[in-house]
Amino acid sequence: MAVVCAYKIFTNFIVYITHYRDGIWLNKQPKDHPSTIKKRCISVFFMTLISPFFILIFGNDETKNKASLWELMGIRSEGFLASLFLPLILTAILFLGPIVQSHQNSSYAHTLQMYCDPRYWYSSAQNPIWWRNQVVAPFSEEFTFRACMLPLLLQCMTPGKVIFVAPLFFGVAHLHHAVERMSLRMDLTSVVIISCFQFCYTSIFGFYSAFLFIRTGHFLPLFAVHAFCNHMGLPELKEVFSKPEAIRNKLLAAHVAGLVAWYFLLYPLTEPTYYSNTLYVL
Repeated sequence: MAVVCAYKIFTNFIVYITHYRDGIWLNKQPKDHPSTIKKRCISVFFMTLISPFFILIFGNDETKNKASLWELMGIRSEGFLASLFLPLILTAILFLGPIVQSHQNSSYAHTLQMYCDPRYWYSSAQNPIWWRNQVVAPFSEEFTFRACMLPLLLQCMTPGKVIFVAPLFFGVAHLHHAVERMSLRMDLTSVVIISCFQFCYTSIFGFYSAFLFIRTGHFLPLFAVHAFCNHMGLPELKEVFSKPEAIRNKLLAAHVAGLVAWYFLLYPLTEPTYYSNTLYVL
């Protein structure tokens, strides 16, 4: 257990120096500045290289004999198609309300046309912020906090406990933003409120991501779902309540319907047999 705790401290330290703008790079640029993004991407690249070695070094014999390193981290071909689509469909159902709300603001045809337009993707690929939010952050965070941390925790905790314990460290790893907000001279009360809110929603997502990893035994859906959630952002409930009553009721119904449908489909769509998952059981 002491080894696992040491690993948690290590990963949080790496994430902290990766994101803190006055950290190892001594960078004075804002977090969205291209130079800052490039430097942080280099940092997470090295973090991603280092993390698997902790499984090799601190994994017990039972864990190592159960499967290969890649299989323990959820990188395998069995159940690939199911892992590519089903968790993403499940998450899209959860976001039914925001999706309907987005279509309310711009027509479905316009949205579909935008995503089918190569120019949209070309423009996105030229944007460092897009790469950070949609590729680098989802991949590196899921790789470190789920694919590499969970196999270690699962050798000394039950899957149920792991789902609720591991994400707390993922949430703590995002508290460094409080330092950035203080440096921008934001008042302490606002910093505390925003940081606590950020800790809550990142931890909640961590619960979901850990659940998906243990149920599917795959890394791919974690990356895809994380990227999708980053793209969607948090639900704009304030905007919902500002709409006329008829539209507001429609949007609220869509939010509730999505949440209820997600709840009832959570276990059926993550049935381990669909993913050929015999490694982890929940």
